[in-house]
Order: sequence, then structure tokens, then C-alpha cells
Amino acid sequence: MTVKTLADLLGEGVEGRGVLVRSDLNVPLDDQGQIPDPGRIVASAPTIKALAEAGAKVVVTAHLGRPKGEPDPKLSLAPVAARLAEELGRNVQLAGDVVGQDALARSEGLTDGDVLLLENIRFDARETSKDDAQRAKLAAALVELVGDDGAFVSDGFGVVHRKQASVYDVAGLLPHYAGTLVAAEAEVLAKLSQNPDRPYAVVLGGSKVSDKLAVIEALAPKVDTLVIGGGMCFTFLAAQGFSVGASLLQEEMVDTCKHLLDQYADVIHLPRDIVVADNFAADAESKVVPAHEIPDGWLGLDVGPESVDRFAVLLTEARTVFWNGPMGVFEFEKFAAGTRGVAEAIVTATGKGAFTVVGGGDSAAAVRALGLPDDGFSHISTGGGASLEYLEGKELPGIAVLED
Repeated sequence: MTVKTLADLLGEGVEGRGVLVRSDLNVPLDDQGQIPDPGRIVASAPTIKALAEAGAKVVVTAHLGRPKGEPDPKLSLAPVAARLAEELGRNVQLAGDVVGQDALARSEGLTDGDVLLLENIRFDARETSKDDAQRAKLAAALVELVGDDGAFVSDGFGVVHRKQASVYDVAGLLPHYAGTLVAAEAEVLAKLSQNPDRPYAVVLGGSKVSDKLAVIEALAPKVDTLVIGGGMCFTFLAAQGFSVGASLLQEEMVDTCKHLLDQYADVIHLPRDIVVADNFAADAESKVVPAHEIPDGWLGLDVGPESVDRFAVLLTEARTVFWNGPMGVFEFEKFAAGTRGVAEAIVTATGKGAFTVVGGGDSAAAVRALGLPDDGFSHISTGGGASLEYLEGKELPGIAVLED
């Protein structure tokens, strides 16, 4: 199976043609509607820019947040359109609807090199419908915006694990291509999956074991080191028989964690010390305690300095590193040291020639929030969930549909 790329489309010629691009522009918004981390917009811009500069009439579709299938002013793509325009250095029109009268009128008025961003695709309930016929109707309406001689470029890696109208169904109606972002992500993940250089270390954080169970089970037999931090480490500590105080705990997962620890004792590495707090707040009273001595009523919000030092030794000697999930509540400066320490160890590994991948989501946000250099890592993914599902060995519908 082969997948045609953006280079193939540009080689065929796009001047005067409508091109529908599915991007992942799902960035965070603060209370003022500002974008604190424009990483996904920055990553999505090259494909859009290349098409516009080649004379295509570019129609971009994307989502923001989780609207319930109807318009929600708080989740409008208006701030995204403004930031994308800055990144492209050209005007970006924003349609007032998804595939309605305004979108149709604006698409008909596009000239060569113009860029039109449709309003949040998830304002239309058909986008995420389980009904194939409903998704097909939305896909057909999207195709109408670019015309019969149009093309589809899939460049939103963060959504390729979803069978949605703008990701999956449109590819069956138009000549389809992988954008630069999707092609690069697939190449990186293939490298992680197929004969990675060893030692191969994986760092997993985040809050819930259940969210990462499948990837733990898939990777534990394949890696040399599996570091576990974040909120989910407390369920593993409980599985060792330790009290975790008021820390986040999934009691229903304790037996599963015990089984994993028994089976992969030489691979899984847990924190030996924890930064605990008397409440969940940026200014909470805190102290460092051994992982087996978390006081009653206190909750763990970060891995401790001894743990960071141990993890750093493992990571700096690795030849391949995949990291997904923070080690603690990095949004609070007092509890960011664990995440920073692990990230800096991965940067050191990169400098020593290791292939290092940040698996999107909160990990990518942490890199930027902590002021770490993007080029300190071999690759920073834009798709946390999609990356994990790929590494679990699942077929990604949005990639499979691009294969010819």
C-alpha cells in the first residue's frame, strides 16, 4: 500500500483548483479567548502555505474543543483564523458556518492563493456521527466547496484515529493525499515501531492508568525501560502495597497494575520519592517524602528529586525515547520540577544522538510552558491519542483511507 503526499499533489498542479485541507487546529484558549500555545497552528501552517503559494483555492476544516454538535460562540475558530493568518502571512477568511450559505458563498468567491477556514466542523453533529449516511452527507457538502476537480489533503494527525466525516469520509470522494504533518508523524511512529535503536526507553505520565493501559501492555514487552510518573504512578504504588494518602487512585486498576509489575519487574520503573501537598493548589504546603511514606490526607503532585535523578540516568543512556504525559502538575511552578527534569534528560539524550519523540498532548504543552527548546527533541508530535493508538498497533482510519 502507498500513500500519495503533498509533494505528489503539487507535482500534479493545483493552480486554480480547490483543495480541502483537514488540519488539527485544536489549540487551548484562555479565559480571554487568547491562545497560550499555538503549537498546532504553527505545525499546520506549512501545508496550507505551500498550497496557497502554488495557487490553490484552499478550504481548511478543523475543530476546536468538544461542542455538542451545534454552534457554541466560545468555541468559534475566530481566534484561530487570526493566528493562522499571522503564521501564513496572508489573509484567512473565516466562514460564518460549516457548510452553509456563508461557507458556500465564500468558497465560490475564492481566487487563486486564497485561504478560507470553515467554522468549527464539530458545530455540525454529522461530523462525529456513528451513522455512515449522516457523515457521508456532510462529506458531500464539504466536497461541494472545492468542486469536482478538487483534492483532499489530510494534515490533522491528531484526529486520524477518528472515523469522522472531515477525516475519513471525504477521502473516499476526492483524490487524497497526506499533508507534510501527517506524513512526518507516520514516518516517526514507524521508526519507533520498527527496529528502534536500543536501549529504547518510554516515559508515560498523565492522570489515569486506564487511559494508558493499552499502550503499557503493547510497549512493555518491546522496550528496555518504561518509566511511569504522573497521577497514574499512585495506582502502581498502591499495587506494591503502599498507602498513597489522598493522591489520585484508580482502585479498580490496582490488580492490573500488580500483574504488570510482576510480569515486567525488570522494565517498569516507578518513583522512589514524591512531592506531596496538603491540597491541590499552586501555593499549597509541600514536602518531599519516600514513595512508601505518603502521609494520610496529603496528595502527590510530582515525582521527587531522587526519582528524577534515577530516571535521568536511564534516559540519557537511551538511544530511542518516547515520552507521553507529564510527571506532575507542571502548570504549578512548585510541582513542575519532575516534568522539567525528565524533559531535560531527554534533551541531553537528543544531544548525544538519540532519536527522541514527544508524544503530543500535555507533554508538548509542557515543553513550551517550561521554555524548553523544540529542537531539543527529534520530533514533537501533534497527536497524543493518535500516537498512542498507533503504538498500540491499532489501525488509524484516517491513515488507512489514504492508502491506494
